[in-house]
Amino acid sequence: MNKQSIKIENIVKKFGKGESEITVIDGASFSINKGELVALIAPSGAGKTTLLMMIGCVETPTSGIIYIGDEKVYENKWLTKQTRKIRREKIGFIFQAHYLIPFLNVIENVTLLPQTNGKSKKESKETAMELLDYFDIAGKAYAMPSSLSGGQNQRVAIARALANKPEIILADEPTAALDITRSIDVVKMLKKIAIDQNVAVVMVTHDESMLPLCDRVLKIKNKKVISVDTSANKNMI
Repeated sequence: MNKQSIKIENIVKKFGKGESEITVIDGASFSINKGELVALIAPSGAGKTTLLMMIGCVETPTSGIIYIGDEKVYENKWLTKQTRKIRREKIGFIFQAHYLIPFLNVIENVTLLPQTNGKSKKESKETAMELLDYFDIAGKAYAMPSSLSGGQNQRVAIARALANKPEIILADEPTAALDITRSIDVVKMLKKIAIDQNVAVVMVTHDESMLPLCDRVLKIKNKKVISVDTSANKNMI
């Protein structure tokens, strides 16, 4: 059985043209397996979010190859016109801000995408309640986002990202707005999701104190992606 969830080969990303052209990523290659929580780090402006959005089929690379599972989705051009379908069905996104819809309650936020993708209201609600229970927030299912704490809203956002049973979770600075205790809780939660749901989780972070909680760390350096050995720091937290 193929454990590979993401494979990137020689990805290049440039912005601008002519004299104003800037290369942000220059020949990045790496793979990530199901069940892994991988941190992606880099200095500000080095292309962390850009790389994450290319993996998520949101940002178009300049060249290279992207596999999502066994499917080659990009080779110097998108190989399908259905990138939105790939995002809806195979990828869950988590951001620094929770981006919950303020006029929908918790369970309505979590069931929105599955229902948009054609799942019945009953099935979507059952899945949502399972997820909310998993994250110990089922008691807030009919609460409005404005009544929840920051940590609770982030849990709902993670539940929403899992509602369509994606193969990949992409998290862009998911702990940036949280204190250290809640940050540790969220990263441990992402690790548990990777194992329990057998998905690949890629987390962009600037907080190096979270790195020992991850299985691997990838760093953008000199516009390439390299592995960082954090084994000596595994007992930091």
